[in-house]
Amino acid sequence: MTTSQLLILGILFATVAMFLWGRWRHDMVAVGSLLSCVLAGLVPAEDAFSGFGHPAVITVACVLVLSRGLQTSGAIDALTRVVLPAQAGITVSTLALVALGAGLSGFMNNVGAMALLMPVAMQLAARLNVAPGQILMPLAFSTILGGMTTLIGTPPNLIVSGFRAQTGAGSFAMFDFAPVGVTVALAGVLFIALLGRRLVPARQQTGIEGFESGAYITEARVPEDGKAVGMRLRKIEELLDDSGAQVLALIHADVRLTAPNPLRTVRAGDILVIEAEAEALANALSTLGLKLEEAVKPDDEPADGIDAANDGAANVPARRDAAEDAEPAPGQTSSPTPGKDKTISSGDIVLMELAVLPGSGLAGRSASDLLLRTRYGLNLLAISRQGQRLMKRLRAVALRNGDLLLMQGPSDAILEFAADNGCVPLATRELRMPNRRKAWAAGIIMAVAVGSTASGLLPPAIAFAGCVLASMGMRTVPPQAVYGAVDWPVIVLLGALIPVAGALESSGTADMMARFLLDNVAQGNAVLGLLLILLVSMFLSDVMNNAATAAVMCPIAIGTAQALGVNADSFLMAVAIGASCAFLTPIGHQNNTLILGPGGFHFSDYWKLGLPTEMLVIAIAMPLLLVVWPL
Repeated sequence: MTTSQLLILGILFATVAMFLWGRWRHDMVAVGSLLSCVLAGLVPAEDAFSGFGHPAVITVACVLVLSRGLQTSGAIDALTRVVLPAQAGITVSTLALVALGAGLSGFMNNVGAMALLMPVAMQLAARLNVAPGQILMPLAFSTILGGMTTLIGTPPNLIVSGFRAQTGAGSFAMFDFAPVGVTVALAGVLFIALLGRRLVPARQQTGIEGFESGAYITEARVPEDGKAVGMRLRKIEELLDDSGAQVLALIHADVRLTAPNPLRTVRAGDILVIEAEAEALANALSTLGLKLEEAVKPDDEPADGIDAANDGAANVPARRDAAEDAEPAPGQTSSPTPGKDKTISSGDIVLMELAVLPGSGLAGRSASDLLLRTRYGLNLLAISRQGQRLMKRLRAVALRNGDLLLMQGPSDAILEFAADNGCVPLATRELRMPNRRKAWAAGIIMAVAVGSTASGLLPPAIAFAGCVLASMGMRTVPPQAVYGAVDWPVIVLLGALIPVAGALESSGTADMMARFLLDNVAQGNAVLGLLLILLVSMFLSDVMNNAATAAVMCPIAIGTAQALGVNADSFLMAVAIGASCAFLTPIGHQNNTLILGPGGFHFSDYWKLGLPTEMLVIAIAMPLLLVVWPL
């Protein structure tokens, strides 16, 4: 064993140990590993950051951006309403949800797909009267399985494709992963939805995610081209009921009609007073194409402030650092707020929930009294007052301590207003106000990217980078929000580990490790060697980042195949499958981590469904790998 091999082995084992320890973030460990290789002379200093220009890294970043466009435009929300049954039982509802999650994960980042469908899963659990975790865990596992079906479904597939290109065999195509991946995912989804969900412990959610804000009362105007024009109120109430909303009153020609006649015909310009839970508010509005009344500046309001509500989908976090952008309405521009030295940027419009604290100066004052638009450039879109109905127009309602306010405006202005008036932003909650034009644009852009890659017209990195540029131009993802859509720790992890993996291969260490495994475990048997690569990849993915697993295992898989004199593609595919099977722990995949609090899970809860799922994957993947990618 040479000095270089000893050094790279030491760095590799230390890196894996740090990943397992979990004391530092994965990207920090990866950068430390890269710098150690540079200092040890294993990676030339001039090539240290070459990994950040790797096509796989570029493609991952672009997929994240396009996924954000699908998310914030409301494209997926619209698809969810069409695909998911409204009144089905637990088996059919769960199967439809997890199948949708798996399908979406094949064409967008699977973490994004999980984040999109989590509120739907929570609503489904409430409707079916089951513990949230019994819907969340099947959804998380299904989105992970769905990622293995296409080139862009998950970062490990892109990494595996990149390593294949380095061998001179070219990159994998968009759907090369499908014959094995789709079959495994389909079997996994059916097992999880029909049988496996019964293995999930029924626990109550923990943490702040379990906080219920109650129903919001808001006013929504019926636009000239709205679906509701000409409908009877009874029909509107039936449609809104599916979204978990109800009509409390109707305002016609400034006259408020409480409990209006269900046979009354709704006309353009009428205002519906709607009560809906926070998560259902956007769905209720988009079902009938309604516009938030307070988001549209009345003619008698001062021209200062902002008007940005309904042109574009706003991603709505209750945290300043996660705020997304929406653009102002056509023909409107932002202007400085009177009395302020700063200029309000129309590209920083967000929706945010604020809670009115005890002792707040807002008590007894209305939105009109506060001059929200002229002083802060803000709109008050809705109010939640648990257990009480509001009988006045929204802008005239006197606020009380404990009210929850849905505010719209620049994030800095909302936070300034909160600090000035004794309010506090709520913990993470996202509300998306769909925009049909942008939803179609986001879907078409993603389809073009996938089609260009699948047809071989353009390399993945070029196709997706071009579509990101188109997405910015059409503002399905505003330019200001593009960099915020990228999961930078994952990008840094990939960019740093690719040169480390190169050192593992160039020093001969990968070949040495492969021969050790073959001689001492697989005994020179190619099938056992393939099974070993799959098992090791699955184990590592359960305890460390899946992208890191792929980067570490690809050189070993290639070396093993070369030592056996067999097709390396089957071994690389085994790495791709194994790296996408993190079902035993909450730390192996971000989707598992996302459900830990909302599902109320313990660390040991995951293996109860995860272990049989992994066994099923092995049983199906092994024969398929031998048939589709023969040795």
